Amino acid sequence: MNFLRSAQRFLICSASAYAILKTLFLTGLVTEYVQQIILFSFVAILTSLGLNVIYGYTGQFSLGHAGFYGIGAYTAAYLGAVFKVESIIAFLPILFLGGAAAGLLGYIVGVPILRLRDDFLAIATLGFGILIRVLLDNSDRFIEVLGGSRGFIGIPKIVNLEVAFCTAVFLILVTRNLIFSRYGLLWQCIKDDELASTVFGINTARMKLMAFTYGCFLAGIGGALYAYLYSFLHPSNFDFLKSIDFLIIVIVGGMGSITGTIYAGLLWVTVIEGLRIALPAQVLELRWVFIPILLIIVMMWKPYGLLARRESRLLGLGKER
Repeated sequence: MNFLRSAQRFLICSASAYAILKTLFLTGLVTEYVQQIILFSFVAILTSLGLNVIYGYTGQFSLGHAGFYGIGAYTAAYLGAVFKVESIIAFLPILFLGGAAAGLLGYIVGVPILRLRDDFLAIATLGFGILIRVLLDNSDRFIEVLGGSRGFIGIPKIVNLEVAFCTAVFLILVTRNLIFSRYGLLWQCIKDDELASTVFGINTARMKLMAFTYGCFLAGIGGALYAYLYSFLHPSNFDFLKSIDFLIIVIVGGMGSITGTIYAGLLWVTVIEGLRIALPAQVLELRWVFIPILLIIVMMWKPYGLLARRESRLLGLGKER
């Protein structure tokens, strides 16, 4: 009951947003392409939220987040092919298993590499992300159906507004309660001063591993949603640059802000895809000139992000700290 009571405003706001989106989808006021962009924004928000737990709340600089995103996507797609998943009910356990696979791998990888800090940790996670990309490129040598560099095809398109929206809302609420729980407070203490946290008796290794595992779990959930939204996977979708996309969302939104990640995720997807629609085909690549300029302007205006360590009262995610 406390979980629902503390999130009441967020649930009401979410129900209103869902009603608006559903009306737009049913009336045909937005094209199928725009609908797909809207659904992808929930994927980007969830995956970036996982990185925010790792980096924004615990201070662990990870550059391999797209690797766990890819593990979740390929695991869910493979399990769907094995069990011939074609319905939403059958997809839900596959969705969880995709996240669990990424979380388990995050735990295994985190045990040795989380002993590192700062730039050394970033380089280690970057190396892991590159390793995952190489393995996905050659995955058909081990399991033919994964497709390797040709890509994984034949994935049924199951993810719709209800699946993407409800999954995002539920996991945002879970993350919110986790962040404002005892564990979340310990994560933030470690970020502020790891040495002092150790002196006060906090098991920093255990807490960092817990945050890293949960962040990877969210990335895996995002990857599984992505797989069943686009019906096709290719290793290039999970390279180093995709990790940078998620990092940009976290930094622009504000590290240590769930609300900021939501806003920045929506903004980032809107800008990327909006420019694709607005610019003529012959000058489409110019968007990669406009986007860095926009990022520079945002960082000069808000160097700590749009909502650094702040949460929206309207969304029921706490209060400004």
